[in-house]
Amino acid sequence: MIQRFLCFSWIFISLAFSLTTGLEMDSIAVVSATIASFNTIEIQFNTPYEDVQIDDFSFKPRIALFALQRVDRKIRIYTEPIDLHHPLELCFRGQRFEVQPDQVLNSFYSDLPMGCTWTDDETIFRLFAPRAQRVTLGLFANLDESAALLYPMERDADGVWCVRLPGLHFGKSYAYRIDGPDGASENFAGDRWVADPYSRAVASKNEYLHRSQALIRDFSAYDWQDDAPVRIAAQDLVIYECHVRDLVAHPSAGISCEKVGVYAALIDADARGGLNHLRSLGVNAVEFLPIHEFGNLEIPFGIPVDGVTNTWNPYARNHWGYMTSYFFAPESYYASDGSMTPARISGHDGRQVEEFKDVVKALHRAGMAVILDVVYNHVAQYDQNSFKLIDKKYYFRLDEEGNYLSASGCGNDFYTERPMARRLILDSVRYWMSEYHIDGFRFDLAAMLDWQTIDEIREMARSINPDVILIAEPWGGGRYEPSTFSSRDWAAWNDQFRNGIKGQNPETGLGYIFGRWWGGDSLESLKKYLGGTLQQEGGLFQKPAHSVNYLASHDDHSLGDFIRIGSGEVAAHEPIRDLAANACLTPLQMRINKLAALILFTAQGAIMLTQGQEYGHSKVIAPTKAPDPSVGFIDHNSYNKDNETNWLNYNHAAINRELVDYYRGLIALRRQHSALRRTPRNEMIFMSGDSPMSLGVYLPRKFSGDTRDILVLMNPQRTIGARFAIPEGSWELLADDSSAGVVPLRRVSGGQIECPPLSGMILCR
Repeated sequence: MIQRFLCFSWIFISLAFSLTTGLEMDSIAVVSATIASFNTIEIQFNTPYEDVQIDDFSFKPRIALFALQRVDRKIRIYTEPIDLHHPLELCFRGQRFEVQPDQVLNSFYSDLPMGCTWTDDETIFRLFAPRAQRVTLGLFANLDESAALLYPMERDADGVWCVRLPGLHFGKSYAYRIDGPDGASENFAGDRWVADPYSRAVASKNEYLHRSQALIRDFSAYDWQDDAPVRIAAQDLVIYECHVRDLVAHPSAGISCEKVGVYAALIDADARGGLNHLRSLGVNAVEFLPIHEFGNLEIPFGIPVDGVTNTWNPYARNHWGYMTSYFFAPESYYASDGSMTPARISGHDGRQVEEFKDVVKALHRAGMAVILDVVYNHVAQYDQNSFKLIDKKYYFRLDEEGNYLSASGCGNDFYTERPMARRLILDSVRYWMSEYHIDGFRFDLAAMLDWQTIDEIREMARSINPDVILIAEPWGGGRYEPSTFSSRDWAAWNDQFRNGIKGQNPETGLGYIFGRWWGGDSLESLKKYLGGTLQQEGGLFQKPAHSVNYLASHDDHSLGDFIRIGSGEVAAHEPIRDLAANACLTPLQMRINKLAALILFTAQGAIMLTQGQEYGHSKVIAPTKAPDPSVGFIDHNSYNKDNETNWLNYNHAAINRELVDYYRGLIALRRQHSALRRTPRNEMIFMSGDSPMSLGVYLPRKFSGDTRDILVLMNPQRTIGARFAIPEGSWELLADDSSAGVVPLRRVSGGQIECPPLSGMILCR
């Protein structure tokens, strides 16, 4: 009996072990399969394995397998040369898996000129498409796709397709058709026309697909006259961040009707807005929100498109421009013939090129550098984007199944490490500097660009202009890298300054100007921010020139609205009933705005203010045809509104002229007194007042090259004045709670001085 029990037990145990082992073998699954080189496939498994053999693998189409190498949970299979122009499927124990091209794509590179170029007697078209099976050039005489002349292109060993046509073809346009491997994760253009990613100007249809053709135009005849880059040291910058249309679209801008909201309006000599407003402020740099040709339109609101329904954007618009389509072409909507009329062609004659050059030239003549906000980390989401239709697997970061990754939060992430993607970014930066005389760039979500690309941008750009302005938005994709950018000699937005001085949000996260400390800040934090937020004090930057100090940008609430809500005088979640009353700053809001401005303009580092900050611009959502239930509420994310929500209202600027004049005076003060921007951190002498949170800073002239000693006092308390003991001598008061400027308000003797509640003071000796 015992023997029988043991026998059955042994059989049961053996059977259980066999079943368990079988289950374990069946549970081995392929996680990913990639082509690592032209004769190597790497396969990643979900679990360690023991008995996987080369005979377990086969591929469709069939390829010869020569050897197998085990590396942890990976298997490397060496094969005969792999043809990348056809899809490759892996078969493993009943599983089928699409093999994705990966590192093998990095082996393609070419230095040949891309796009459309010409000699005296021929026109050359080149397109990089390494996995394409066939590429056809379509040449159009008048943008009519049905009348295209078709020319097959030939591919070289580096993945570049080319065709040479006799003669010059100015006045025509062109696009490509691209056939490539089939497969569930592929997206080649097929019978769709694709504009050249190197297009210098495009004509685009006003629709969310943004179907475009590249224009063949010779823009070399543009007369730059004696124009040259405006060379300004980083610590001397006073940057005005703005949007082309917002500056000159409101009726109060004083633009003639045929110029409203376009490039030409910016430099209208008779206008109240645009260049005249910027000149009156005294800023020395203008940073334009993206003007690379971008996807203006999203998919229609509430209507399913390819399985996606737009429930988030009732305007179906991208107003700010952070959905780039073409990295070399200026936005055609801002041309003098631009419009958003549905189905109309925008940019048909390329006038946007010369009109934007006119803007750059005019700003340079006014002594202002031109900075472009550029987006190289992702492209437009819903358009027929050339990169997606040429080869998405080359240009984008994808998951194991070939789906777009979206760490950017914008639907797709550009694969900047790819050699020809990196070259395209470098070519784009070089082109805007050489062809448009651009002085600098602000890189959107710059932490999503790889470090080699970042370094090569710096070296290339400085070889053209040693004083080029390079500014990173130093986060993106879950990364926060201001210190790393500083170590690579880039400037970056200083969000620590922003949050410490203003606060993180206007309801529960107020900062210094409200008499609060944000996130564990203290007087020591304030000293750090005023000195450039240096790493030696636990900050972000190796030198003050790397710190771009700002209180607000296009993102989130305007500074004016942040202060309206943070002061407790405006409710964030209630509609505004009286626009004029809301626009007019109350005495409390005026004092907070002035204190914020004074702190901003007395900090070491570059300075940036955003459009309308100088008059407390309020982004109240304007009535439109869009079904937006938030009309009348204050907006904190106005990316989609090409209307009075964003447009600068110069009548409101007149209402708050006191604040505009205050900004104008602070800018003049900063530009006249180098101590405010060039005092070394170890030579700044701090002093405390006799009320909580009050702070003074003494800036001796001998360390900054100034002709005067400067003293800055600040007091964020609403009801308590702060008395300071100041050095002996005769001091001139240049700024207080009423006004600011280079003309002294009065003289003050050394000893003691009181800084009134919720105010700041600037004195010079």
